[in-house]
Amino acid sequence: MRRPLIAGNWKMNTDRASAVALATGVARRASEFAQLDLLICPPAVYLIPAAEAIAGSKAALGAQNMYHEANGAFTGELSAAMLLDVGCKYVILGHSERRHILGETDSAVNKKTIAALDAGLIPIVCVGEMLAEREAGKTADVIRRQFEGSLAGLTAEQAGRVVLAYEPVWAIGTGKVATLDQAEEVHAALRSLLAQRYNRQSADSVRILYGGSVKPSNAGELLSQPNIDGALIGGASLKVDDFLGIAAAAK
Repeated sequence: MRRPLIAGNWKMNTDRASAVALATGVARRASEFAQLDLLICPPAVYLIPAAEAIAGSKAALGAQNMYHEANGAFTGELSAAMLLDVGCKYVILGHSERRHILGETDSAVNKKTIAALDAGLIPIVCVGEMLAEREAGKTADVIRRQFEGSLAGLTAEQAGRVVLAYEPVWAIGTGKVATLDQAEEVHAALRSLLAQRYNRQSADSVRILYGGSVKPSNAGELLSQPNIDGALIGGASLKVDDFLGIAAAAK
């Protein structure tokens, strides 16, 4: 049985005070969700105060990105060791906004994924198609390309420590949500790709999250699908009640 993961990606939102308030609000109620994993991913500058706010609670801390090198002259970047040092357990990699706005490639995501795993972080590797790609019937091809490129060279053991997230780009922040059939179809396809590359045991153990305008009102149906193991939440993660309302739907 895969343990659900409800992850909040705060993106480039909050200030220090609101970040601490949000983290504190999640931490205070985290014990209500012992049967699943709760994760908050604040902006990098607020990782330390957020870590302090959730200390001793069931909530975990994650970062929104990292660089693949261990150290060196890489101005503005953060290494896996730095993230671990401030209390991170997870890191989001290859988010659609980084792929499509900032030009991040599958190869770059792959390097980061390997570096994260080597350091002991749990990477949440994101894949997803744009609206034009879905309308052109290319969803399966896009997902396969991103899956194969982002996880290139990983062993079955390494793949078993990865979390995947399906994020249809056209559904992120738009209010549009993939239908249950659309979401489940891609999640099932990702699990099939895992089985083809590795084995059924690996495929059955990897958690695959859905991301794309998830709200308390639609979370129950989405999370009831057999291959959807949680959610990577954007806007709704910025309000404690909304974020934990989605978590309640996964209970």
